[in-house]
Amino acid sequence: MTSMKARFCYCTIILALLCNKTIAQQSNYIQILGQQNKWVDSVYNKLSRRQKIAQLFFVRAHTNLSKAYEDSVANVIETEQIGGVVFFQGGPGRQANLINRYQRLAKVPLLIAQDGEWGLGMRLDSTLSYPYQMTLGAIQDNNLIYKMGQQVAYDFKRLGMQMNFAPDMDVNNNPDNPVINYRSFGDNKYNVAKKGIAYFKGMQDAGLLTTAKHFPGHGDTNVDSHLDLPLLPFTRQRLDSLEEYPFREAIAAGIGGIMIAHMSIPALDSVKNRPSTLSRKIVTGILKDSLRFKGLVVSDAMEMKAVTKYYPDGEAELQAFLAGNDIIELSLNLDKAILKIKRAVRKGLISDAEFEAKVKKVLVAKYWAGLNNRKDVNATGVLADINREPARQLIQDLSDAAVTMVKSTPEGVRINPLTKTAIISIGVDKYTLFQQELARWSSNCHLFMVNKSTPVATLNKILEMLKDYNQVYVSINDTRARPASKLDYSNGVKEFIAAVSSQNNTVTSVFANAYTMAGLPGIEKSAGLLVCYQMSDELQRSAVKVITGQLKPTGKLPVSVNVFFPNGAGVGL
Repeated sequence: MTSMKARFCYCTIILALLCNKTIAQQSNYIQILGQQNKWVDSVYNKLSRRQKIAQLFFVRAHTNLSKAYEDSVANVIETEQIGGVVFFQGGPGRQANLINRYQRLAKVPLLIAQDGEWGLGMRLDSTLSYPYQMTLGAIQDNNLIYKMGQQVAYDFKRLGMQMNFAPDMDVNNNPDNPVINYRSFGDNKYNVAKKGIAYFKGMQDAGLLTTAKHFPGHGDTNVDSHLDLPLLPFTRQRLDSLEEYPFREAIAAGIGGIMIAHMSIPALDSVKNRPSTLSRKIVTGILKDSLRFKGLVVSDAMEMKAVTKYYPDGEAELQAFLAGNDIIELSLNLDKAILKIKRAVRKGLISDAEFEAKVKKVLVAKYWAGLNNRKDVNATGVLADINREPARQLIQDLSDAAVTMVKSTPEGVRINPLTKTAIISIGVDKYTLFQQELARWSSNCHLFMVNKSTPVATLNKILEMLKDYNQVYVSINDTRARPASKLDYSNGVKEFIAAVSSQNNTVTSVFANAYTMAGLPGIEKSAGLLVCYQMSDELQRSAVKVITGQLKPTGKLPVSVNVFFPNGAGVGL
């Protein structure tokens, strides 16, 4: 009965999402760009040149910093009448109230954005996190990802936001990528495209503006663009056929926005240390002209070292404007940047038609999102609304669909409730949910715990004890906030994993980045091996379901780990 009620509530929410659209949202944002719009024209004609330029700028906001910080953002909004705000860390209730305050200061309603690649939980406390995109990359039913997009859209709109800087549509073909990695759907361009399209269509169909990132592709870099300018040294042919493929597919499917990466790409623009964000050859020549993208072009954050290192004091913003970006995100020098752009417009460095088109694209986005009839966010009950049970159930469904069995069969990993069983969690300082849940299915089990640097002598004692057990279930866990491609375990712990895996009665579940298996030689010898991608409660429950026969694993590896674990590996469908 509870399950039926949950399904009914889920359907009710989705129906409300689809019905609660403005007339503009009945069409794709791209489709209404070329149409005459009285509201857009009226607003545009009332703005001064400086105010028109300010509509292209989005500033940073937080609700976990001081009142003085919030007031400083309010002052910028009121003084400059900027186009939008990007919210970062904080809490949902505080953010809803602050959005109301900021909107009241804006003569033209603000476009409110946030990075929500895995939902509100990417930035806000007390909110739900959906699985990382690499976890989603393992799922074979893309309709689940479409449903996730609809739920994420509901959450954003409930807090008074109109734009998600997601999905990430980079092809992560570099396992050591320090900035994309688990944020990507994987290293197969076709899978990345299909998953990204399912995600953004779910959001857009529910009335949220979306932004595929990071064009032309940030997946094969070994430098974090927050810290320096990455180099993409590949040929134009390689970039066309691989990196750009998901973005071309997204454009064909109607994506509303695309974010430009900060990268040096000599094959596309030979000027030394020029980030792609500031390159007219890339932004206008390739994205707008060659690929015929008509939607919003958004710069990556202009505060990142990849641009500020080489283009200080508002010069980066000017170059981003001239390159073809429509939204300039997180400027460190707002006043200088606006003055430089104003001077460039006056000098005719950009045509009047192109300038007008930029500003009106932002205004049309506001109209499409319903900001022409803006209402305050109702903060009452917001926490319960965004933590609703149907959303929690969907997270579990996504997790169940992602679990990937790369060795053995469902029957081969099945727990025998009567035989003597050891359940070991590695990389932790307390017993895991996986252990607690699995222990309920055994009448004769013992729990072991190994942290990231347990002494070798202790590990050897555990190995000796394990000889007396008929079944051994191991979980490998990454407790870090960002699941990197290499585990931060001691060599002794890694050797312990190899030793346990070599026994013929060990079933291993990896609650970590799939790439970590390449750094655990010997793990392929496990009698059974489940890849679960990240250490969430839902995925731990999913693994237990597989081991206890309640769930048939259907996930497929979305990345190539090594010769033992290639892309597409997985028992099931």
